[in-house]
Amino acid sequence: MDKQLLTKIEQVGYEQQGQRAASFVQSGDAVLESSVGQEQPLVLMPTGKAAARFPELVEKYWWKAVARDTDEYTAATAAAPEEQGYFVHVKRGQKVAFPVQACIFLNQKGASQKVHNVVIVEDGAELNMISGCASDKEALEAEHLGISEMYVGKGAKLTFTMLHAWAPGIRVRPRTTVLVDEGGTYISNYINMEGAEDIQMNPLTRLTGEGAVCRLNSVLVVPKGSHMDVGGRVMLEQQDTKAEIITRTICLGGEAINRGTLAGKAKGVKAHLECHGLMLSEEGYISAIPQLDAFTNDAQMSHEAAVGRIAPEEIEYLMARGLDEEEATAIIVRGFLNVNIEGLPSVLSEKIRAALDSFSLHK
Repeated sequence: MDKQLLTKIEQVGYEQQGQRAASFVQSGDAVLESSVGQEQPLVLMPTGKAAARFPELVEKYWWKAVARDTDEYTAATAAAPEEQGYFVHVKRGQKVAFPVQACIFLNQKGASQKVHNVVIVEDGAELNMISGCASDKEALEAEHLGISEMYVGKGAKLTFTMLHAWAPGIRVRPRTTVLVDEGGTYISNYINMEGAEDIQMNPLTRLTGEGAVCRLNSVLVVPKGSHMDVGGRVMLEQQDTKAEIITRTICLGGEAINRGTLAGKAKGVKAHLECHGLMLSEEGYISAIPQLDAFTNDAQMSHEAAVGRIAPEEIEYLMARGLDEEEATAIIVRGFLNVNIEGLPSVLSEKIRAALDSFSLHK
């Protein structure tokens, strides 16, 4: 693997010698790695190969969570040859001890990368994934269309951690839907510490089984020249389902729109939405748009949103203890970005902590 490519994807979670159950790397439209560790209880392969090998799964899962005609981006991806993207399958009752890593790299100027990912975690199974997306700084005027369909079975658990590092000039259009069955748990962690010209995403999680749980955590740094319209939607469709959406955004001169939607459609649902933004520039803006929709009289749903600047007294307090202004500001910002995510494996917690520790005020 090219050294420059390796360096870049290591920034978004890839490890050559780490504790990984399986690895997938795609650069442009070429799959460079697709491997599963010895005796690991899962299947990982390019989506195109999986479609040819498992026609019964194509019939059951392909384009069932995300409709082909959802928008122009899903239509374009569905019309492209089924070659790009990854397929992960964990069968009933299997628990994968180490994370699966999947990296997608965009490397060509003017390219339109169309990726279709399918993740299936059957009843009682457990999977942790680290999904890293990045681009070369020379890949100007390019776009990434990433369509992901994820299925979490009864009593199953999927933890999906996304670490993204896009270069300026990239347009990013992920389209994701997750279906969570009875008693299942889906945890999503989205960390974007670099700029892109334009990111627009609003993934949907449907809690389709009684007692299903969903947690969406997002950390965004928005530098000057970047526009990020990032959200999350959770439909609580069955009784006693629970959901939480937490977003932290740092504006360094770019434009950020934070959307969050919780829809309680059944008895006994509980949900909370939290969206906080921190302005560190005279330029740019943060727009927080929380939305709660209750369709029953016993839904317990709440939200809080706040946007502001660092209080001068906080900086003065740290400067009085020997730090300069920039060091004091960086410490406060890292604390603001540090979303407490319970139940993560240590390897994922360490990867998120490393991403936050790498934060610089000079993006």
